[in-house]
Amino acid sequence: MTKIDEPQIEFSENPSQNENQKDILEKYDRESVVRNLTNNKITLFIAGLAIFYSLFHLYNTYYPMPELKQRAIHVGWGIALIFLIYPISKKSSRTNIHVMDWVLFLLTIASTGYLLIEYQDIVTTRGGIPNNLDIIFAIITVILVLESSRRITGLILPVLALIFLAYPFFSHLPFMPDRLLTRPYDLGDIFGQLYLKTEGLYSSAIGASVTFIFLFILFGAFLSKSGMGQLFNDLALALAGSKQGGPAKVAVISSGFMGSINGAAVANVVGTGAFTIPLMKKVGYSKNFAGAVEASASVGGQILPPIMGASAFIMAETTGVSYGTIALAALLPALLYYLGVIAQVHFRAGKDNLRGVPKADLPRIKEVLKARGHLLLPIFGLVYFLSISTPVGYAAFYTILLTIVVSMLKKETRMSIKDILRALEDGAKQSLSVMAACAVVGIIIGVVSLTSFGTVMTSSIMSIGQGSLLLTLFFTMIASMILGMGLPSIPCYIITATMAAPALASFDIPILVAHMFVFYFGIFANITPPVALASFAGAGISGGDPMKTGFQSLKLALAGFIIPYLFVYNPTMLMIDTTGVSTTATEFPLPAVTSIIIVVLSSIIGVIALGAAVEGYFLDRYNFITRLILGAGALMLIIPEGVTDILGLIIVSVLMGQQLIFSRKNKKTIAI
Repeated sequence: MTKIDEPQIEFSENPSQNENQKDILEKYDRESVVRNLTNNKITLFIAGLAIFYSLFHLYNTYYPMPELKQRAIHVGWGIALIFLIYPISKKSSRTNIHVMDWVLFLLTIASTGYLLIEYQDIVTTRGGIPNNLDIIFAIITVILVLESSRRITGLILPVLALIFLAYPFFSHLPFMPDRLLTRPYDLGDIFGQLYLKTEGLYSSAIGASVTFIFLFILFGAFLSKSGMGQLFNDLALALAGSKQGGPAKVAVISSGFMGSINGAAVANVVGTGAFTIPLMKKVGYSKNFAGAVEASASVGGQILPPIMGASAFIMAETTGVSYGTIALAALLPALLYYLGVIAQVHFRAGKDNLRGVPKADLPRIKEVLKARGHLLLPIFGLVYFLSISTPVGYAAFYTILLTIVVSMLKKETRMSIKDILRALEDGAKQSLSVMAACAVVGIIIGVVSLTSFGTVMTSSIMSIGQGSLLLTLFFTMIASMILGMGLPSIPCYIITATMAAPALASFDIPILVAHMFVFYFGIFANITPPVALASFAGAGISGGDPMKTGFQSLKLALAGFIIPYLFVYNPTMLMIDTTGVSTTATEFPLPAVTSIIIVVLSSIIGVIALGAAVEGYFLDRYNFITRLILGAGALMLIIPEGVTDILGLIIVSVLMGQQLIFSRKNKKTIAI
């Protein structure tokens, strides 16, 4: 099989000016700041804890414990690992474990053990009403959760949780605004809610983490060990590498695939960007544009079925809508988003006359599939299991086993016992950030549930929106993006779903549509300045300006900022029929096939035209006025209404058709 020679790919064009990949990852992704221990016995001890952590979740899939028990073990075991793996700060020693971390490790075991030992008395004799010892261990556990989250996710989420935690202590005082006043709460009310019930630290967020998310992260770890990443890169190169602006299209395709599986935008930017960004720069893309392509593609993976970075499973748990319905609803918007990014990449390449990589230097599709194509079988298997309504946890378990079996079909992908153990270890470690984030979000959920703060937030958004759906959508978008700044996708979604989505229910917007809306904008906070971590990581790899890369990412993701508004006004874009369905409905009938076809075709043409308008190029350049008119026509096509579709089609056909006709006659720039 023909491959690109490694020396041709410049992973660092100027090492004196660019940070190395590890430094960039640590700068923008707190999860990557881990210890590198010199004591082999402690290293093996931690590896053993991680492997058994994974095995516990596999066992729990078939032999589940009571909810509070399994969630407490999931959180306690995970936090214990965090204190051994993650240092107190970036400046702390990475080669040994501080004595304070061993103390925190033992405290974590004690607080979890106490809950397990006292479980029967808590749920029967005391009925969830805490005694003094319960309160002490509850306070210890909350502190441990906050500190572990700070180490692995950064300060933003723990500080937000502390603000919420402070609220019930002061919510009854006279200086509070009338809207925020509540009855007084004591320590037993607050910490009993957080520690002894499944509405606090051990909320539905942790429930989804222990039963669904962990298993899919583990599935991703097994895929990685089998060589799936190499397959995606080679396949993307074979499909698009030689096309106009090929390396950028490779970045979009490979990052989209990987982002859907791992759900870690920043890590995906650095991991795949180390390969794709230098290749984009080599064919002529600017530093800022190259970093933005990788960032926008990596973030978009979290809205791309089938896995959606595991967020789809949280959404299913939160809304009560089946996973299959969510995946189907997410499909068309996600494909339109990626089509919009690829369209801009293509038109930018045409405008700047950027070519692809010579075919002689690229792998061939046939050879790629022959060597590693069998690794796609677990993905198809997952889709099949879910399509026949296999319980999500079982489906993940089966696909992990299928990955191991399928890897054995070829020598170069075959997983050894060591690879399997390493996958179990890696999966456990990769799950820690999600677990910690979900536990901290549980503090927010617990306070919201205790004080009804969510109702206050909802009424505030509605009040600002003044009864207008459009204004309410706009302010919900702003709230979702602010809440999503600097947060991983899963806690970001949980917070926005708790705080912002209920505001849309008063307009009889179906629950799935409302949750999809806030999910999109919470995710896109990762590429929205001033806190655009994915864009900043892309700039770190490319050597570009972080803010300019962030704004370029916004341009590339423009379709993604428009589509959520459209599926609110016409849910046909989600390929579900919500007519007459209440906001608590869990299943939706399919709309007419004709309606779907019309929406799909008009949206595809509209998104392509929008890309041409943004870049000012189709087959030749457009002037500013024509770009505005073309952009208006594109929006009319994207809006799923009959009249606007016809008007938009006329505008787009005239402006793009004119270039198509003239480009065949001559190659001169056309100033329409």
